[in-house]
Amino acid sequence: MTFVPLMRGEEDPPLIRMTSAFNEFDRVTGGGLVPGAVILLGGDPGIGKSTLLLQVVASLSQRTSVAYVSGEEGLDQIRMRALRLGVEGSTVELASSTRIAEILKALDTDTGASVLVIDSIQTMGVDEVEAAPGTVSQIRAATQALIALAKKRGVTIILVGHVTKEGMIAGPRVLEHMVDTVLYFEGERSHPFRLLRAVKNRFGPTDEIGVFDMTEQGLEEVKNPSALFLSHRGEQVTGSCVFAGMEGTRPLLVEIQALVAPSFLASPRRAVVGWDPQRLAMVLAVLEARCGISFGGKDVYLSVLGGLKISEPAADLAVAAALLSCVKNIPVPPHTVAFGEISLSGEVRPVSHAANRLKEAEKLGFQSVLLPMHSKKTDGNGGLKMWALGTIHGLVHRFQRKQNPEEIS
Repeated sequence: MTFVPLMRGEEDPPLIRMTSAFNEFDRVTGGGLVPGAVILLGGDPGIGKSTLLLQVVASLSQRTSVAYVSGEEGLDQIRMRALRLGVEGSTVELASSTRIAEILKALDTDTGASVLVIDSIQTMGVDEVEAAPGTVSQIRAATQALIALAKKRGVTIILVGHVTKEGMIAGPRVLEHMVDTVLYFEGERSHPFRLLRAVKNRFGPTDEIGVFDMTEQGLEEVKNPSALFLSHRGEQVTGSCVFAGMEGTRPLLVEIQALVAPSFLASPRRAVVGWDPQRLAMVLAVLEARCGISFGGKDVYLSVLGGLKISEPAADLAVAAALLSCVKNIPVPPHTVAFGEISLSGEVRPVSHAANRLKEAEKLGFQSVLLPMHSKKTDGNGGLKMWALGTIHGLVHRFQRKQNPEEIS
């Protein structure tokens, strides 16, 4: 072992990331692939993990050598997918194997690839370990061997991982600690949208997302996700409100819908899609305790449209507006957005990146915004009408005194 200085010397070349033609993928990885990094990509079966990686490595093959090893599919199956995606002319080297020793030997003697894809890590086996592929010991040993290769030769390795019923990557939990980056490819089967999200990244942020659209020709980047998620929004619908959210450094506008209906059950339903159920329970409790709006004996359904999952407390105000709109049977005007966190006392508290949220709303043609009082705004949002709320009572009062839909905003 030899110790080296903390900082690079002038004779050492700077670290250069490998970028692809997919800006959304590069955004999530922190600006491109880092030489010697090991990336773990997980997602539900059939969601498009292999499709995404084949398109990405086909783009990377124009600049560097790439090897794609499949332990689940034959070479002809991969070639058929490449024909469908229109990347059959790329210089990606293919192999079909489930033995780590064969893969390491081939990389040392044949391709000398700079980027290696293993699809999937659960199918790989190490001869020295007496266990079936997919077991904890095999996954750990195979990953350790590949990480050693990546660090020794500077090869960027992308591992595809299966997920369990709970949506977690199958195998030992230590697997996620061993790799440098963990990505999840998410999406609903009923929606064409796919989200690439980083939950761990030693070389970049962990709160960025990439948005893709699944088409017959493969995955296409979505340049303006806000416009896409709002493209089929109806006019003057009760129980609907647009939330101005943030995903990493990207502002994202999504529609939140709520439905409140009489219940004939002893315990009324509370069904949530795309948001935290505990957060919904808190907003309902605040509206009932602080504003006297009862949801007892009523089923409450809440959905974030487009298959998107949000976790921001900033969505509290938009959720409350959707719930009040449904209860009062008064639509929130379609040109209005909302964001703000609601505390247990009923206070509407400021959230971060208010200026970016407002800029995105104005860019998409929205005219008014419900936001917390004392939110930081910029001069560039002069086209928006601001309705600052100090407490949730202000929002409830707007619905109670409403004579026409425009008075809410």
